[in-house]
Amino acid sequence: MLLQSLWGFEGHLATAIAQARRHGFDGLEANLLHPALAQQSPAQLAEQLAMADQQLVLELVTGGDYVPELTRGPQQHLDELEQLLERARALQPLKVTVITGSDSWPWDQQQSFWQRALKLTAASTLALSFETHRSRSFANPWSIGSYLETFPQLRLTADLSHWCVVAERLMQPELEPIHRIAPRVDHIHARVGHAQGPQVSHPFAPEHAEALQAHRRCWHLFAASQQLRGVKRLTFTPEFGPDGYLPTLPFTNQPVADLLAINRAMADWLRHQFATLEPCPPQD
Repeated sequence: MLLQSLWGFEGHLATAIAQARRHGFDGLEANLLHPALAQQSPAQLAEQLAMADQQLVLELVTGGDYVPELTRGPQQHLDELEQLLERARALQPLKVTVITGSDSWPWDQQQSFWQRALKLTAASTLALSFETHRSRSFANPWSIGSYLETFPQLRLTADLSHWCVVAERLMQPELEPIHRIAPRVDHIHARVGHAQGPQVSHPFAPEHAEALQAHRRCWHLFAASQQLRGVKRLTFTPEFGPDGYLPTLPFTNQPVADLLAINRAMADWLRHQFATLEPCPPQD
């Protein structure tokens, strides 16, 4: 199942749904606070998605923004998470990705925070996983094992592009952290990073072939693990984005590639790479 990301999208929900259907996506992934969602009541949103046969994956972000404010401590993150979970339940999403915690907290604070955070999320009954995002608790691939051992109920959204930057190397299936997280991955953000950045200029440019294949091999490992667990439909979100992720030309600040075209090309590529991804028929 392929979700169209609304990261960087500035239009109305109806436009996003029409674009997603036209290009064979099965639904949308969006921050819970995205303006396109905020314009609708939960009932209106559910009706529009159901009429278009589109699913919804939500992102919940604590700490003020995707890079958390250092002044916000664990309790503030927990308070925000509780409020966001309450709002998310009303929208009945297919899945929820949570971006929370901070890489600035020592291990004792991390343990206390995650004990409480996982209790909150378990009570929500949502299909929820936590992203391997820079500046967050799971930013470092070399420390993820401690979390997996301490919290066996932990589920993950894998975005390996972040780990490439933190570790300053491509992630490969042979690396221990990739093997360790494979049984815990429930959702994949399909963005191709490299050793010096979270996003290549274009995933299908020949100079980025090694990075693309490294990510592909890891994603196949995750997919194989899901299939062993009996998961029938994998979920991927091609998530190439703006905000400094997409390289730009000097002096003009013009993007070096078309963001929507990249995400659509990545969706087509994923359909060929993963047989369990069944595309929706294009809409007129």
